[in-house]
Amino acid sequence: MLTKEENDLLCRVEGDAPMGQIIRRHWLPACLTEEVPEPDGAPLKIRMLGEDLVVFRDTDGRVGVLDEMCPHRRASLVFGRNEECGLRCLYHGWKIDVEGNVVEMSSEPAGSGFAEKVKHKAYPVREGAGFVWIYMGPAQTMPEWEPPVFQPTPETRIAIAKIHIDCNWAQILEGAIDSAHSSSLHSSDMVPARVPGAAATDHNWLRPSTDKSPRMQVQRTSFGFRYAAIRRPIHNPQTHDYIRTTLFIAPFTALIPPNNMYNVAIVHVPTDDTHTAFHFIAWGGATTPATEEWRKFLHAQIGIDVDTCFRKVRTRANNYLQDRTAMKLGNFTGIPGIPNQDIVMWETMGPIADRTFDRLGASDLAIVEFRKQMVEAAKNFMAGAPAIGTAAPRIPQNRLMSFEGVVPKTTDWRVMGLTPEELAHGQQPATAAQ
Repeated sequence: MLTKEENDLLCRVEGDAPMGQIIRRHWLPACLTEEVPEPDGAPLKIRMLGEDLVVFRDTDGRVGVLDEMCPHRRASLVFGRNEECGLRCLYHGWKIDVEGNVVEMSSEPAGSGFAEKVKHKAYPVREGAGFVWIYMGPAQTMPEWEPPVFQPTPETRIAIAKIHIDCNWAQILEGAIDSAHSSSLHSSDMVPARVPGAAATDHNWLRPSTDKSPRMQVQRTSFGFRYAAIRRPIHNPQTHDYIRTTLFIAPFTALIPPNNMYNVAIVHVPTDDTHTAFHFIAWGGATTPATEEWRKFLHAQIGIDVDTCFRKVRTRANNYLQDRTAMKLGNFTGIPGIPNQDIVMWETMGPIADRTFDRLGASDLAIVEFRKQMVEAAKNFMAGAPAIGTAAPRIPQNRLMSFEGVVPKTTDWRVMGLTPEELAHGQQPATAAQ
C-alpha cells in the first residue's frame, strides 16, 4: 500500500514530474516504423509524456519528431504538407525540417533573416527494431541508442502488437510483472498441459503446471529486478519445480519468460498521466510469428480489434464486448485475446489506480518491489542521483534473458538466465526476498 504522495510520485509523468523526467532520460519508442512508412507521406500525430508531437518521414527518408504546433501562430503541423525535405504549415507556409530548422517563411519578406532566429522543438531520432525512437531529455545526458532487449541480433524477427490504453502506465506495467494473475485471468489461453516446458500453438500458450498460487522470489539488479514464480510441475512435483523468471527493465519494459517458439517482451510508453501506448512483442528466430499472425493471435488486428491509429474497439462503454454466452460455455472471461483481458482489469481500476486501498499478499511480491524501487528512484532523482537504469554498471539490454523450465528443486533460479556480462559486472546470485 502506498501513500497518496508516493502514488503520485510513481504515476505522474507530465511536465516536471520526477518519474517523467526519469523516463525522458531513456530512448523512447515514439511510434512504429510502419506508421510513417514512406517519404513525404502523411504526418502522424502522437502524444508522449503529456506533449503533443508530429512525426514525419521527409523526402530523403529521414524521420523528424517535432512539437505539433507551428512556432508561428500555433496551428497544427499534423495537417501540413510533407514535401521537399520539410513539413510546411498550411496557415502561412512556414516550413520546418527534421531538425527543427525553419527553412522557409513564405509570409515574411525575402532576406528578412527572421527564419534564422526561430528554432522549433525537435527531438533526436533513431530507427530500429520496428520502432521510431526519440530522446526527450537534456542533451548533455543523452546516451547512445542501443538495440532493445527484443533485438539481440540484427537478424532477430520481431512482431509488434500495439494498443492505446486509457489508464496510467504504472498499473499496466504492474500487470506485466504479475505472474500470479495468468492462472486465473488468462486460464482459457494459458492452459496446463503435459509438456516439458512452455509451448505455443496457434490458439494457446501451454505450460507444464496446474499450480495457481506460485511462490514468489525477487532479486534486485543493476537494470531493475528479476523475479521467479515457482510452481509445482505436473511431472515430478516431489523433486522438481517449474520456474518462470520475469525481468523488469527500468523504467518501462518487462521481459516475459519464453516458450518453445518465441520470446515475449512488453513495452509501456506513457502518453500522459492517464493514457499509455502498450506494445506486446514476440521476437526470436524462424518460429517467431509474422506481425499479422501475432496480432491475430492476440486479437489486436487493425480493422478488427483496433483502428488504423491503434485505438481499441473494445471499451468500457460497450463492456469490452464481453460474451457472457461464451463464459457459460467454458471461456473464463468471455473476452478474446490475452492483452484485451488485461486491459479490462487495468482500465477498470480507474485512470490512475488508488493504491492507498490495496491489500497485497504473498503473490504480489513483484508488485511491491516495483513500487518500492520506482518510488525510491524518483526520490533519489530529486536528490540529484542519475535516473534509474542509466548509471554504471550498465548491461546492454539486448544481452538480458528471462528463463522458464522444469528444474530440480536444488537449482538456484538466480543463476538461470544470467549473462556473462552480468557475471562480469558482479551480478552474483543474491539472497532472494521471501
